[in-house]
Amino acid sequence: MGNCPYCRSATLPGDTICYTCGRVLANIKSKQFAAEQQFNQGSIETTYKKTKKPSKSGVVETHTGRRRNILKRRKNKFRSVVMLGLVAFIMLSPQARELVFNKWAGINEYIQLAVAPYHLYPVDATYTVGKTIDVVNNGDTGYLRENLAIPRDVSTLNGHENMFEYTNGDSAVATQQIQKINSIALIVNGISYAVPLLGEPARDPNDKLITSDGHEIWWPGVGIGDDMCSVDICVKIKLNLDPGEQASFTFAVTLTSTSYSWWSSSRVDSRVDGISNGINVDRSGSFSDIVDRGDGTKAAQFTTASWYNKGRLDYAINAQDAVVVSTAETISASLPEGRSTNAYAFARATFDYLQLNVLYDKNAPVVARSGPACLSAGVGDCDEQTNAFFSLLRTKMIPGWYVFGALTDSTFTYWEAHAWGYILLPMDDEWCEARNIVIDDCYVEGSVDVVNNKWLLHTPTAYIDWIEIADASGNLINSYYKPGVYSNNIDRQRSFSTLDTPDTNGGTYQVKKLPENLR
Repeated sequence: MGNCPYCRSATLPGDTICYTCGRVLANIKSKQFAAEQQFNQGSIETTYKKTKKPSKSGVVETHTGRRRNILKRRKNKFRSVVMLGLVAFIMLSPQARELVFNKWAGINEYIQLAVAPYHLYPVDATYTVGKTIDVVNNGDTGYLRENLAIPRDVSTLNGHENMFEYTNGDSAVATQQIQKINSIALIVNGISYAVPLLGEPARDPNDKLITSDGHEIWWPGVGIGDDMCSVDICVKIKLNLDPGEQASFTFAVTLTSTSYSWWSSSRVDSRVDGISNGINVDRSGSFSDIVDRGDGTKAAQFTTASWYNKGRLDYAINAQDAVVVSTAETISASLPEGRSTNAYAFARATFDYLQLNVLYDKNAPVVARSGPACLSAGVGDCDEQTNAFFSLLRTKMIPGWYVFGALTDSTFTYWEAHAWGYILLPMDDEWCEARNIVIDDCYVEGSVDVVNNKWLLHTPTAYIDWIEIADASGNLINSYYKPGVYSNNIDRQRSFSTLDTPDTNGGTYQVKKLPENLR
């Protein structure tokens, strides 16, 4: 055994390369003594020999003409360090591994949010939306009778009996109105007729307003018969048209609408109310907690496995269909360990699944696809994706019900009729008890719009016309879908528009389109 003349490391007889410093032991014979003599005399070769052609990094040619990779041992050392780190990670406690995962997930989400696509919404807005019906009589004397739902104020917490009742679990939080109706008018052929809020006092069929064109207007309240409102409070109008006559009327609603979030997340803009008392995966209760919230009313009303087949060959919502069941199992399997019964986790994972796997269909059929058909086709419009969402939720007995109205963009330029949903999610018992909240009151009922990426979020761009009332027969929904009756010779066209300049002094905010990390 000898020593390398360059780094003085130990070498073996016959070595042509020092495996410590990587230098070629050129002109070295079999004995170390000769090498030391040459080194002392300063006659040893101290440079690598050039290869005849380019070689990969770390490969050199020795004085014998053979090639050696002098970095091989260094690479092996690097691999050993990596393997050691991996073994150390595996040997960590579950809590430590979870901490590492969460740290990485947070960094990863931050990066993804920076480049994710988004929708833009105003914080609040006051504006007038008009639903216009244009009518042409293409034949003999004809008629059209239309029901126009009178919109209500919508609140986030239990409120006045004339408001829809929602709660975010904390009765100490002041009620937040997310939609306040300021005034209503019916404009017929350019002449405006004021309509009282909530249709009170009622104007019965025997006291109809008769326009100069001979058309009839009244707001009678809910009752039985053609002269009464069949779904909810409404304005009724009857057009009496001569052959070839045209008519137009606009139902104009002036409202103030405010953004609100039932989701507690750093991804919610700080200007949007509701974050502090909202729900998230850590605050959520389980599927079994749902029946213990709100007297179990919504759990009884809106969890039926198969529902609504009026004028259809199948049910709009069907939680028993094979496609729905298999999709629900796929979603459940994707949930992190410990979240398998978490109501929020399943609902959010379902929302994200539809976002990723179902495309929006601009040319959907007249009769909306059922939930199973929407999942099978991988496409659907607002009604159809809501059908799919509710079908999946009801496999876990999570209540979901419809809301109808109209939707516009952030500039209030383009409008379209729209349908989306509300869902009930329970807060965790411990979270409720720590805040002295009665368990029965400790839940959220929030808005979810799958096709527009609004998770537990209300925006001023969504005008709420009517929220579904529990009805096992499905007659109310069916009547809402068919608000008018008219003779065969009548051509009816509906459209929405903004009738004034909206007041949006609160600014706008972004809602990023990105699945949620449910760990």
